[in-house]
Amino acid sequence: MIPRIYIPGDSGALALGAEKVAKAIASELAERGIEAKIVRNGSRGAYFLEPMVEVATANGRVAYGPVKPSDVKSLFDSGFLTGGHHKRWLGVPDKIPFLAKQTRLTFARCGVTDPLSLESYKKYGGLNGLTNALGLTPAAIVAEVTESGLRGRGGAGFPTGIKWKTVLDTSGDRKYIVCNADEGDSGTFADRMIMEGDPFVLIEGMTIAGIATGATKGFVYVRSEYPHAVAVMNKAVEIARKAGVLGASVLGSAHAFDMEIRVGAGAYVCGEETALLDSLEGKRGMVRAKPPLPAHKGLFGKPTVINNVISLASVPIIMDKGAAFYKDFGMGRSRGTIPIQIAGNVKYAGLFEAAFGMTLGEIVDEIGGGTATGRPVKAVQVGGPLGAYFPRALFDTPFDYEAFAAKDGLIGHAGIVVFDDTADMLKQARFAMEFCAIESCGKCTPCRIGSTRGVETIDRIAAGIEPEKNLALVTDLCNTMKFGSLCALGGFTPYPVMSSITHFPDDFKPAPVRVAAE
Repeated sequence: MIPRIYIPGDSGALALGAEKVAKAIASELAERGIEAKIVRNGSRGAYFLEPMVEVATANGRVAYGPVKPSDVKSLFDSGFLTGGHHKRWLGVPDKIPFLAKQTRLTFARCGVTDPLSLESYKKYGGLNGLTNALGLTPAAIVAEVTESGLRGRGGAGFPTGIKWKTVLDTSGDRKYIVCNADEGDSGTFADRMIMEGDPFVLIEGMTIAGIATGATKGFVYVRSEYPHAVAVMNKAVEIARKAGVLGASVLGSAHAFDMEIRVGAGAYVCGEETALLDSLEGKRGMVRAKPPLPAHKGLFGKPTVINNVISLASVPIIMDKGAAFYKDFGMGRSRGTIPIQIAGNVKYAGLFEAAFGMTLGEIVDEIGGGTATGRPVKAVQVGGPLGAYFPRALFDTPFDYEAFAAKDGLIGHAGIVVFDDTADMLKQARFAMEFCAIESCGKCTPCRIGSTRGVETIDRIAAGIEPEKNLALVTDLCNTMKFGSLCALGGFTPYPVMSSITHFPDDFKPAPVRVAAE
C-alpha cells in the first residue's frame, strides 16, 4: 500500500509554514526514492500544533506537530511513514486532548478528508442528508430544520427554520439562497476552515436549502481576504456540478439547483445581510431599511434565504441524523453545537466545536489554557469587534445566546479574543468607536456621526478633560447608537464600549498627578 501523508493546505497552517514543510517532505521522498501520496487536507483547528502532519499507517493515522522543515529528515529516520516515535510525535489525532474533548458534528470531516475528493466526502457520510431531503416534501424539510432548533450561527441567532419557511411560503418566479461568507470579525475563522477543509458540506447544505424553499440558484459571498477559500470553493462547485450534485437535476431528481462563488470588495459592513445583497447586485454595499425583509424581497427583489456558512454547513447532519439527534445537544433555546474560535493572547488557539453550555471560564482556562504570556486574564471579547468585554467575574456565564444577552453580551459568530492584564480598556473602547467610524456605510446618522464623536469624546477622557462629564456623554452616545442605528454595526458598537466602562472603570480614570519632590 502506498503511504498517504496528510499536510494541511489550510490558510492558518500555511501561515505557520505548512507549504515549506510539504516541499521538504516531497523532496525527502524523492531523495530516498520512496513512493507516497501527499494529500493537502484542511486543518483540524488545533493551530498551536500546526503545521500538523499525519500519516495513514496500518494501525490508523498518526500525527506529528508542529513540524518544521528542519524536522523532516529526522522524521523519516525515525520511521515516520509507519508512525515511529519522534520529538514531534502526537499519536492518534482524535486522542489529542484539544480534539478529544470536542463534539464534532459540523466539523467532523474537517482535517480528515481530502477537501476536493467527492468520494472521500461520501465515505465519511457526505450527501446522506441531501439524499434524505430529496425523499421529503419542501415543507417536511423545513419542519425538520425548525424542529432541530438550529439558529443563525452568523451572530443574530435567528431560527433558521423560520427564515426558510418564510421564503417557502412567499411566492416568486425565482428564489435565491445566499451564503454569507463575509467573515470579518476579529478572532473568527470557522467559515474559512469549512470552505477550505470541507467545501462539499456547504454545497450540500445550500442545495438542501434550495430544495426546501423552492430556490434554484445560490451565491456564496466570500470576503476578498480569503483567496484560498475562493479557489477551493470554485473547484468544489465544478466537481459537484460534474457529479450531478448541482445542476438541472440534483442527484437525478426533479429538483434543480446551481450556485456560484462571488468575491466581496473588502467592506466590513457587507457582512450585514442587506448591504451584502447590494454588493451582490453590483452596487455599493449600503444597509437597507427593513421592511421589506430579504425573505420577501431580497436579491434582485426576489425572496431570498440569507444564512451564514456554519448555519448551512450544519444542515446536512440534521437531515442525515434527524432533528432529535441534533436537538439533543445544547441548552435552553441554543441547540446543537457551536464552533468556538479561541484567539488572541491564549496558549491553545484554535477552533473548538462543542455543544452550547460550556462556561466562558472553561473555554478560556481549561480549553484555551489561559494566556500565552502567562499573565492573568483581564478581559475576553466574545462576538467580534462589536462584542462585549467580559471580566473574570463573568466567567461563569454559559455559552448560550440568552445567557450572554442577560449579561449585556453577544455570542455573535463565536469568536473569543483573550487579553491579559496589560490591556488598556480605554484604548479598546476607543478602537471600537474608531472601527465603527471607518467601516460605517454612512447611511444613518447615529452610526456615521456617533462613532466619530465617540472617538473624540474618549480622547478627551484619556487626556483627563472633564472625565465624568465626557463619560456621561459617551454613555448617551452609545444609547443613541444602540437604538437609532439602521444595522448592527452602529447598534452593537456600544457593547465593547459600555462593557469596558462598566467592568474596567479604573482604566477610564485620569492618571494620578505626580507631585515633584521639593
